Amino acid sequence: MQDPRPIAVMLSAALLLGAAPVAQDAPPPAPAKDAPAPAPVTDAPTPAAPAAQDAAKPAPGKVIEGAINVYSWAPDDSAKRVEAKDADIHRLFEDLGPVATRWYQHAITLSNPFFEGRAPGLRGNDLAAEYLQWWMKDMGLEPAFPEAGADGVTPKDGDWTSYMQRFSLTGGAPKVETASMAAPGGGALVRGEDWAVLGISGNAKVELPVAFVGYGIAKGEGGYSSFPEDCDLTGKAALVMRYEPLDERGRSRWATRRFSEFSAMSDKVDALVERGAAAIILVAPPGARDGRTGLEDVSTSRWGRPLDIPMVQVSEAVAERILKAGKPDDGSLMDWRVRADEGKVKVVDLGEASKVAIETKLSTGGTPTQNVGGVVRGKGALKDEWVILGAHFDHVGYGYFGTSPKYTGQLHPGADDNASGTSAMLCVAQAIADLYGGKDAPADARSVLFLGFTAEESGLRGSRWYVEHPTIPGDKVSMMINMDMVGRLRSDDLSVGGMKSAKDLVEILRPAFERSGLTIRADPSGRGPSDHASFYGVGIPVAFIYTGNHDVYHTPGDVGHTLNPEGAAKIVALAADMVQLVATRKEKLEFSAGDAATPDRGYAAVRLGVMPGMGDEDRPAGAPKGVLVDGVSAETSAADAGIAKGDVIVAWNGEALDGAGPMMAKLRGHKPGDVVKVKVWRDGKELELEVTLKAAKPKE
Repeated sequence: MQDPRPIAVMLSAALLLGAAPVAQDAPPPAPAKDAPAPAPVTDAPTPAAPAAQDAAKPAPGKVIEGAINVYSWAPDDSAKRVEAKDADIHRLFEDLGPVATRWYQHAITLSNPFFEGRAPGLRGNDLAAEYLQWWMKDMGLEPAFPEAGADGVTPKDGDWTSYMQRFSLTGGAPKVETASMAAPGGGALVRGEDWAVLGISGNAKVELPVAFVGYGIAKGEGGYSSFPEDCDLTGKAALVMRYEPLDERGRSRWATRRFSEFSAMSDKVDALVERGAAAIILVAPPGARDGRTGLEDVSTSRWGRPLDIPMVQVSEAVAERILKAGKPDDGSLMDWRVRADEGKVKVVDLGEASKVAIETKLSTGGTPTQNVGGVVRGKGALKDEWVILGAHFDHVGYGYFGTSPKYTGQLHPGADDNASGTSAMLCVAQAIADLYGGKDAPADARSVLFLGFTAEESGLRGSRWYVEHPTIPGDKVSMMINMDMVGRLRSDDLSVGGMKSAKDLVEILRPAFERSGLTIRADPSGRGPSDHASFYGVGIPVAFIYTGNHDVYHTPGDVGHTLNPEGAAKIVALAADMVQLVATRKEKLEFSAGDAATPDRGYAAVRLGVMPGMGDEDRPAGAPKGVLVDGVSAETSAADAGIAKGDVIVAWNGEALDGAGPMMAKLRGHKPGDVVKVKVWRDGKELELEVTLKAAKPKE
């Protein structure tokens, strides 16, 4: 007899009963050994089979309709925690069941430091893409893309035989065209071993004496400064140490964990440039316990806009050669470090004997990266229509973009953001593959495309690339479901956005919501700071599944052990149920643009209506510091004033702006109806525009 339970109830039963994990080596399309047979879902909930009803049927879920602010919304987290002494990990995962176990294995793996925070341009991003490809292939998903051509990007015509959609991020890490360095006290220097060109370096050829500038900190803890009054570094190459004053154990004197905000490289570079340095030479302080000791490269050392002067990094040995050439009796680099730690040395001119010769020439190059996709083919009359479920697998790497300056140079594991969503996507793919390949597969079902997006943290660039270079016509896609930050479910309280992006969408999905046993915050907006916005922008209905913000968002503290595998299993069950509902529904969802506007970050009373660029990669050549406008919403203050995509907002009522944060601070000081003068840089010229600010409250 067919089991009438929907896929969400099947997954919930597996979670609660601790069923055996699904075998990963079962050849498709047969279901995994010992897995309970899934069955199709109708548009109405169905009862659970009597034998499993008590275990499998959660308390009915709630649906709360209304807008939320995704930048600040976080559910209550006051539930009682298990004491560590009472924890039995083996028993815990046996009780949680195979879905939670498999999800947690994926999430812990992807957030391992081996993957380097998964930023595009790093080897870890490529390895994460390979990880997704391996699992998609192992689960029996078909490739989603044609092979790339000779240039490695442009797809060939023909069948889909690749899991990778390869492309290049414009304006990525620069490429070193010419580089040389000579220093006193020894033989030739080998680039990559003795020294390295940094990604922030300008193009120049110099021969200069060196000045030691300690940690290069203008103003630190307790009045500490590396610079004397009226310090002038004109005509000097500044030899600067990374990080901040250390204690005798090599740990920061100013932070209880790693380093404080005073260690930010961007601030050090600004301080040296302001004082006239003609070149910058970076060295890691010997004995630093918590810092990186190796040489950086151009992809990991973009601490702001490119300089007009050369900036390089040298090994400890080369730094000692320079110091001994200028001050032969003042000890080793460690001796210099200790004096700087104690504030006993500021800027020291090392004289002509320390002279170095540096030549650097860099060109802006693209960063190769890739989306990853796999397909579960549909059946019957609906097989040529599609549902897309996606999650971005990238994160911010070593924090050179997308995070606070105090975390620059520190590895960001990105466990919740977004190893959690990537792992959930893989688990849903397994569930749908098992459903479609089982004996009780639905007779008519849409095909499902599972997509792992790259470069979300750089401005939704992976999903934007996909919608601009789609493999499926948009009119064949019924819905896109996005899973971003789903790893920290608290109080069974979950946000699902996009609920007015299709006609009657809440009612269509209500059976899945209620079966989930969760409290669903049915947010109307199809916009927002994640990949679903790219699909919404081209007229595709969307859902955005999200467990809320938290205090380690975009910090090195977003690590695997902070995740909630039990909650993730509930979300996997819900997402699989949503996919099945939409995939087996006879009618295609009808797109609607009637959702409420996304609230601005910070609860400003007014809304400007621009989408700031996520980093410097898209900034036009020669543009000054400011807020790059990556998009302008219709019928907003910005649109009315003539602000356009590609502009750089450089001043607000005569005061310079150097980022989106200061702009939001100014917005919070205004009320609807205020008129401000905004200066924008456009095509090499500055224009002043008058902006009448409108209320941020969404329209009804």
